[in-house]
Amino acid sequence: MITGIGIDMVEVTRIADKIGREQGFRELVFSPAEIKYCEAATHKYEHYAARFAAKEAFFKAAGTGWINGTAFNEIEVIHTEDGKPLMVLSGATAVTMQQKGIGAIAVSLSHVKTMATAVVIIEG
Repeated sequence: MITGIGIDMVEVTRIADKIGREQGFRELVFSPAEIKYCEAATHKYEHYAARFAAKEAFFKAAGTGWINGTAFNEIEVIHTEDGKPLMVLSGATAVTMQQKGIGAIAVSLSHVKTMATAVVIIEG
C-alpha cells in the first residue's frame, strides 16, 4: 500500500553554487558513492541536483520533513546495472525511518540543463 508520495524540483545552478561556495556542503548532502558518480558525469551538477531533489522528495513522501536522527548523506540514490535509480537508506536514517514504518521506496529522476526533479513513492 502506498503511504506517501513526494515530488521536488530544484534549479541546477542553485546546487552548483552551493557546492562551489559552501565548503562541506557536498559531503554533508551526498554519500561518497553519489559524489563519485556525479563527479564522473559530463554534466555533474545536473546529477547532483537530481539527487538533492530526490532527498527532498523522500522527506515529503515520508511525511516527516527533515528530522533528528536523519542525515541527507544517508539517503542515497544508486542505480541498477540497467540504469534504474534506487533509493537506499543507511546509518541512523535507516533506523529512524524503519521505526516510522517506511517500507519500499521507489524513485524517479529527471534533469535538463537548468532544472532537476524527482518523485518518490513510499510503501508501508
